[in-house]
Amino acid sequence: MGGSMVDDDWELANSPSNVVRTLVLFGRTGNGKSATGNSILGDKEAFKSKTSSSGVTENCELQRTVLSGGQIINVIDTPDVLRWPWTGVHAVLVVLSVRTRFSEEEVAAVRSLQTIFGSRILDYIIVVFTGGDEFEDNDETFEDYLGSAADPLKEVLVMCKNRLVLFDNKTKDESKGVEQVQQLLSLVNMVIEQNGGNPFTDELFAEYKKEEIILRNSNEGLSIQEISEFKEQLKRIMETIELKLKETTTRLEQQLAEEKAARLKAEEQARSNQEKFDHDIHELERN
Repeated sequence: MGGSMVDDDWELANSPSNVVRTLVLFGRTGNGKSATGNSILGDKEAFKSKTSSSGVTENCELQRTVLSGGQIINVIDTPDVLRWPWTGVHAVLVVLSVRTRFSEEEVAAVRSLQTIFGSRILDYIIVVFTGGDEFEDNDETFEDYLGSAADPLKEVLVMCKNRLVLFDNKTKDESKGVEQVQQLLSLVNMVIEQNGGNPFTDELFAEYKKEEIILRNSNEGLSIQEISEFKEQLKRIMETIELKLKETTTRLEQQLAEEKAARLKAEEQARSNQEKFDHDIHELERN
């Protein structure tokens, strides 16, 4: 097992699909992304969690393990979807916690994946709920939790066709840990099968990589002019990618700001209504 920057391992995504599974962790800080990655890899030290580091994943980091049957599992932890490798991803693991309230902002974050990568990305999403130990000494079951979920969470589950799994990243029961990883990998295999055996690939970035490989492999047989034309083409493609990401980021930031402002306004209105109600009750009691 080892860690590396994702760009250097782009070729791993192109290994035979029956050998490699590449998974990307997506979720806000505190939901247990790093701990989930460690559970998948079977190594509690693979990714540094909030309690053992600064609390923030600063780089796009890849860790991997090899299962007993020889299958390679790549897990990518990243703080920013714009730092993703963009191609060769077999599943996107949206990590949520049963301990925290699911917010409109998290729905917007999932929508951002669709905005950036297109609707096809939804076909690769699996929701991983952390905090499975919460249900051990609790009358509420995970099924109860899902049944009483707020509308924003239900919306996300519908978007990913209810592909979900519960993780207990604190368990010391080895068989339980193996079982939850097997459940996840079964969902990953289902996602791959439903997508014709193909990992997710962003077409624009794939075109860039294709042209880059052609240029690298044909460098000796090309004239100076041909090499220059290839480089210019690569530059145009990358500029298009950067422009797309910049426009998307700006649009998402505006959307999130508007949704946050609307929520704050609604909360303020509710507070004002409550204060008026309390005042009216107080006046009635005085009279």
